[in-house]
Amino acid sequence: MKPGTGRRGTSTALLTRRNARRLSAVCSVLGALAIASAGLAPAAAAADDVQSKQWYLDAMGAEEIWKHSTGKGVKVAVIDTGVNPEAPSLKGQVLVDEVPKAAKYHVTQDYDGHGTSMAEIIAGTGAGGGLKGLAPGAKIIPIRVGLDQLKDEDERAKSLTSAEAIRAAADSDAKIINMSYGSQYYDPEEEEALKYAASKGKLLFASTGNDGDKGNKRNYPSMDPYAVGVAAIDKTGTVGKFSSYGNHVDLSAPGLNIPGWCDNTFTKYCTTEGTSNASAIASASAALVWSAHPDWTANQVLRSFIDTAGRTWAKNKPSKYLGYGIIRPRRVLINKDIDPGPANRDPLAAENGTAPDEDITATGGSSAAPSSGASTKPTKDAGSSSGPTSAAKESSSDDSSQNWVIIGAVAAVLIIGGAGFAVLRARRNA
Repeated sequence: MKPGTGRRGTSTALLTRRNARRLSAVCSVLGALAIASAGLAPAAAAADDVQSKQWYLDAMGAEEIWKHSTGKGVKVAVIDTGVNPEAPSLKGQVLVDEVPKAAKYHVTQDYDGHGTSMAEIIAGTGAGGGLKGLAPGAKIIPIRVGLDQLKDEDERAKSLTSAEAIRAAADSDAKIINMSYGSQYYDPEEEEALKYAASKGKLLFASTGNDGDKGNKRNYPSMDPYAVGVAAIDKTGTVGKFSSYGNHVDLSAPGLNIPGWCDNTFTKYCTTEGTSNASAIASASAALVWSAHPDWTANQVLRSFIDTAGRTWAKNKPSKYLGYGIIRPRRVLINKDIDPGPANRDPLAAENGTAPDEDITATGGSSAAPSSGASTKPTKDAGSSSGPTSAAKESSSDDSSQNWVIIGAVAAVLIIGGAGFAVLRARRNA
């Protein structure tokens, strides 16, 4: 699977222990997992000015958000390349002692820098000039998987598979699981692990992939039931041309021109782009809301995001590029009378295969588990074939102070390969 944030062209294959033992070199690629990263800008940023490049914090109204919640009391499991707890912005933020015993192998040895970047985007304190997380009061539980950047075969053989990592995260005290990686190959064990995590009340965010301009390949685990797929947008609200699209896109979040560690030397930050960043920001958003509403369930946190997402189309006709819209935790936090809906009903029931297709605008649905073998989200949906051409159409008065209109609405045009496509084209009728 590929990590999802920001190294365009660096495919990171995860070789499972079973694959390493049983499969030939040709067959083992079928289990490939890679970081959902799309690109590294050539210019590197010194740590002391990196926070000035975190444009999305101002765009999302972080200063106001932090008056309501910082994510305190919420733990986020980061399944990735490892997390360096000695990074200045993460000191005191990484709960290594809470990693399940079966998953503790070298979790603090980040062999790429990607996992540490995700952890900082979620819960960095900003200390030492490092990244300021959107949820600086949250804590990180690191779970390491063996991706392609891990060149040592023995290390890879000892590393967890995606399915094992998800189960380990599910067995931890984390409420949220961030998966900024992906593969074009379906793994039934991974799907069962997601089902297991969901049954334990976890909220699972996954990067949708960075192949939107390169064949738009399938991307798991974001295509599996219970994984909330997150696409990447820029500061104008336009989805990245690399951001994979389709029925696995549930929400969208900032993912372009975002600082992250250049490599595992942790000496400088680079400008990154990718759906990894978007997934991490969605996970941080969930930490903010869950901290403010500790009695809510994962279903209610997710439903609050769907209900308040920035969009200019009907909620029951999600976009295949931006899903139900752009995540806006501020809108949830400032609404003291917000109704999160039923605690035990999955707001994505129809898409997760937990109930027959129905009007998802209702807070209904089924809490039943998906049927066996449901390897992808359903493809049937009414969708929409066209939409508005300006994000400003949904801008409201309480967003007028925001510099980033897209967090108050959604840009209507996506550029892929030089051709324009309405964002509101049918999500399921691609």
